[in-house]
Amino acid sequence: MRYGVVLFTSDRGITPADAARTAEEAGFDSFYVPEHTHIPVVRAAAHPQTGDASLPDDRYLRTLDPWVALATAAAVTERITLSTAVALPAEHHPITLAKTIASLDHLSGGRVELGVGFGWNTDELAHHGVPANRRRTVLREHLDAMRALWTDEEASFDGEFARFGASWSWPKPLGRVPILLGAGGTEKTVGWLAKHADGWITTPTEGELGPKIELLHRVWKDAGRDGLPRVIALAGRFNAEQLAEWAELGVTETVFGLPDRSADDVRGYITHLGTKIGQQ
Repeated sequence: MRYGVVLFTSDRGITPADAARTAEEAGFDSFYVPEHTHIPVVRAAAHPQTGDASLPDDRYLRTLDPWVALATAAAVTERITLSTAVALPAEHHPITLAKTIASLDHLSGGRVELGVGFGWNTDELAHHGVPANRRRTVLREHLDAMRALWTDEEASFDGEFARFGASWSWPKPLGRVPILLGAGGTEKTVGWLAKHADGWITTPTEGELGPKIELLHRVWKDAGRDGLPRVIALAGRFNAEQLAEWAELGVTETVFGLPDRSADDVRGYITHLGTKIGQQ
């Protein structure tokens, strides 16, 4: 199993570069950051954890741009994977976002993975012109358009929400950029994932994973996909028994959330956690 950390970035506390460098030195395999372009003050959308318009953490208001954050991390690391948990490609033009991600992958030596979400904050999506009832379609089209730009010498795309004629765009990613879907493990989500993504990032409140991973594996096979999908489980505190159980269920990577504390405290937390994992 791979192990990673996710930093809920903000304009306070430890920087992404500092956290990623510490995580790499502690033996972790992956480093994740989230995305919110902004948070509308007046919202109808309920947060998945609170069930209403209140937010569980004020860092939602203070989140750093994920690609700038990961670029700073790339500059001070050599091995660790750089990813998002999760980014919101529906809120960006696919031509410019494809360029940003490909540039980061090129400069980092091929270490970029793209964790994506549909977006629970439909008010945020609306500010970007994304209809709430079409967000899955917008995400799919933007991903397909970016894949075309990443792979085709002369890329073009003709969709409902993304459209451009034959175009050149370099750099290309050094390899295939894995797409990881972060969403609740419902049958609808699993069906979308099996067609359009390479793995699943669980939600923090996912609950029992066994039946959902079984469903994912079955739908994946029925869709004609080779091998097995990646399963990235978000964890709280270190629990050796839970990690062993998850490995048996088919979890391929566990990602631990970092506390909202001082830089010194977070560095100590990462180092201590890395030691525990190394002792398994």
